[in-house]
Amino acid sequence: MAHSPERASGSSRWGRHVSEGRYSRVITHDGGGLEAEVAGERVLLYAERGMLLPRFNTAVVADLHWGKAATFRALNIPVPTGTTAADLARLSRLLERTGADRLVVLGDLIHARAGRQADVLDALHAWRDAHAALEIVLVRGNHDAHAGDPPASLRIECVDGPWTLGPFTCEHEPEPQRGAYVLAGHLHPSVTLAGRARQRERLCCFAFGPDVGILPAFASFTGGGAYRRADEDRIFAIVEDEVMRVP
Repeated sequence: MAHSPERASGSSRWGRHVSEGRYSRVITHDGGGLEAEVAGERVLLYAERGMLLPRFNTAVVADLHWGKAATFRALNIPVPTGTTAADLARLSRLLERTGADRLVVLGDLIHARAGRQADVLDALHAWRDAHAALEIVLVRGNHDAHAGDPPASLRIECVDGPWTLGPFTCEHEPEPQRGAYVLAGHLHPSVTLAGRARQRERLCCFAFGPDVGILPAFASFTGGGAYRRADEDRIFAIVEDEVMRVP
């Protein structure tokens, strides 16, 4: 179903209904991000495909899939170059805009073992050196199980979910957890917007339900995933350099 965006700077499909008190609602713009309330916490959503938890000064992203293009090229599949550099530059912009001192990755950091090419690792190490003081936590996802943990020299703490931060439980897959609000990735959510002249555009988005919030895939070289919108979900689409609420 297509939706028209609005600018704004029961049982769920996961099988459990929770009280409206943990529902997410939009509030206003703040510092270039879109302010919302999730699980009783103030959060900020950014067009760089990440969110900030201000009380913890923590940025959260999902599904970076570092080395995916290199993996395809290793299989002699022609794909665009420069995606890793572009994604790392966007991640730097997110950190600059948020001022976060911790980054939490909700799984799928490295796409596959074949993506651990020398040029990819060199780019990752250069980026890490530029953000030497940043604490990084990876909550392992399904791709991480096959690709393996990142090199120790990148200084990334790797944990299995659930990983808890305040009222939030950080996971890779969006499965509800009793007594906590889950932040997850995995599904690469997207929404289709329709214009008055029958234009249709598929955009990545944030999707917040009563008990689970799903972040967009951070990687630029990914398609839409298996996300299906439920009636109670709040959707925030990323349109170029803005985040828009989709009713």
